Amino acid sequence: MIDSLLIANRGEIARRIIRTAQRLGVRAIAVYSEADAGSPHVREADEAVLIGPAPARDSYLSAPSILAAAERSDARAIHPGYGFLSENADFAEAVLSAGRIWVGPPPAAIRAMGFKDAAKRLMGAAGVPVTPGYLGDDQSASALAREAAAIGWPVLIKAVAGGGGKGMRAVHAVGDFAAALAGARREAAAFGDDRVLLEKLIASPRHIEVQVFADSHGGVVHLFERDCSLQRRHQKVIEEAPAPGMDARTRQVLCDAAIRAARAVAYEGAGTVEFIADGSHGLRADRLWFMEMNTRLQVEHPVTEAVTGVDLVEWQLRIASGEPLPLAQSEITLKGHAMEGRLYAEDPAHGFLPSVGVLTHLRLPTFVRVDSGVEEGGAITPFYDPMIAKMIAHADTREAAAACLARAAASVEIWPVKTNAAFLASCARDADFVAGRIDTGFIGARIDALIAAPTAGPPPGAVAWLARASRRGDPGAPASPWSPFGDAAGFRLNAATSRSGRIYAQGVAVEAPFDLGAPPSGLALPDGDIVVFAGGGAVRLSARRPADLAAAGALLDGAVLTPLPGRIVALPVAVGDLVRTGQTLVVLEAMKMEHALTAPADGRVSELRVAVGDQVAEGVTAVRLEADALAPP
Repeated sequence: MIDSLLIANRGEIARRIIRTAQRLGVRAIAVYSEADAGSPHVREADEAVLIGPAPARDSYLSAPSILAAAERSDARAIHPGYGFLSENADFAEAVLSAGRIWVGPPPAAIRAMGFKDAAKRLMGAAGVPVTPGYLGDDQSASALAREAAAIGWPVLIKAVAGGGGKGMRAVHAVGDFAAALAGARREAAAFGDDRVLLEKLIASPRHIEVQVFADSHGGVVHLFERDCSLQRRHQKVIEEAPAPGMDARTRQVLCDAAIRAARAVAYEGAGTVEFIADGSHGLRADRLWFMEMNTRLQVEHPVTEAVTGVDLVEWQLRIASGEPLPLAQSEITLKGHAMEGRLYAEDPAHGFLPSVGVLTHLRLPTFVRVDSGVEEGGAITPFYDPMIAKMIAHADTREAAAACLARAAASVEIWPVKTNAAFLASCARDADFVAGRIDTGFIGARIDALIAAPTAGPPPGAVAWLARASRRGDPGAPASPWSPFGDAAGFRLNAATSRSGRIYAQGVAVEAPFDLGAPPSGLALPDGDIVVFAGGGAVRLSARRPADLAAAGALLDGAVLTPLPGRIVALPVAVGDLVRTGQTLVVLEAMKMEHALTAPADGRVSELRVAVGDQVAEGVTAVRLEADALAPP
């Protein structure tokens, strides 16, 4: 067994690998950027090495810095986790050339599967079914448009070197192709290659993947499938194992194809073979096609661990040490059903924009497995992926697993960073989701309902809780509910017959009952306000009339502000242009994604304060509009 392991990653996956390594008696070595100096993975490792400043390109993506850290710590092996350098064949070769063990597949296998077009050709030759499309070398816009029309609308544009939904666009009509191609190429350039391929867009697509493992002795096994169909803009939201509606014959065909794929590239270690399935008439063996292979551990690997009882990181370390596969195929069995929800620092009510800041209050569920890279008092920064945690529910049945995941998401308490916890709970409770009626368009078709804010007033006990917090600074202090405290803008109990008070929820006045039952789960703020947590969401309640909204709005009149730090990648308007409500004014790249800043009203662009390539902070005026500049249509 490897005696020392450097984890070339951060956050929850670094902590995950550290746990298994230490259980096996392997010395775990962490690396960290200046932004992560106080992170849990640094503290939990047996040793930690600083590798550079906050930007990933200067730290976690810097191969020389990581190799120097391995030399300094005398690490016998390097585990890349996922993301960053995990699928970089050049880095894998550099690790091996330095005389260290690479915990991952051979560089040749990474290269074979690293480009989607070449991988599809290889899989077709190996007898693995592939989606119809265009894999040609002519990358001119005219040629791609011509090939797309020949395939037939709708089509899917995919970056050859992309991943995680980056560089991917669905196009439903010829008029949308040019803009979609430009956007896909812009995102693809981040991978160092702006080439794309085209695929026929499948009706009612299901995203189903197979976990495979191979050793250096010729052994290859699968650990069954995962369904990752619940996605938003090609980003996975909830993953599960096994796939709902999967029959034994279809599973056999699917898993056999995955093993053929692994053998075709002489694979070793952990890998995931991804397929697209046409779910319009249920899962069928003849309606499954290869998409790509991820030559690394997946974010969603815990659901496979839950249903098989296998520690996938342990298997990685044993195989990298030269050992054979720990189990034969016949010894790997399925037990129950597991679901994973990805808890992100993002604001569903505002287009899922990432939310950055200090996690002043953080409470995560204790009755499910939680893999997290942060802790209370830590910060979500703009430098890395905004994942807070993964919540993994395991139960005897799919329905029970969904209910458990919904309860877990609803129990999350986080302030002041915004999260998608309530959104996850809504997804897991949706009747169609519970029934297994899902495809990759599930969230998009129901997005308004899934992100709808609760319509009920503050929960029971909120008024009394707020009264105590605002009057005494201690929500637990006793106070008589019959005291005529407060003023007309706050609370007033005029007589014994009055049992309500006016409070402000997120700045909006509401009348709420003065319920003396158990107080809600909440957090007292220094200014006397409270934050009430319910259903995974957080609502700020105040006894004070909020500042005049009209006056506050006047400060922002005509200004379009950047919602978070990032880089300006496109400015599709110019000074003097007339724009309509909702029209894109600026495209901002932040936290690995593009975000469109749109016109809040009809108007004329009077000023552009940013340029393509600018790095901007949060709250910067990017564009200024002159209101009412357009004549009525």
